[in-house]
Amino acid sequence: MIINVNQTIQIQMIKIGGITNSSVLQIGTSGVITPSSHLYNTGGYSEPAPPATAGVGEGTVSLVPFH
Repeated sequence: MIINVNQTIQIQMIKIGGITNSSVLQIGTSGVITPSSHLYNTGGYSEPAPPATAGVGEGTVSLVPFH
């Protein structure tokens, strides 16, 4: 079965709070969304990063700076 959908979409303003590697932003209709993942070494690194270290303090310290 073939379904044709005609749409007109006007977006005056869009605010996106956060996007992650697995996010999908869809505007309109999509028949099939195929996953796509690409990893690029844009810095030209040739060896793994050094291990992360926790900050100074007591208890569990997050290695990710949350704002």
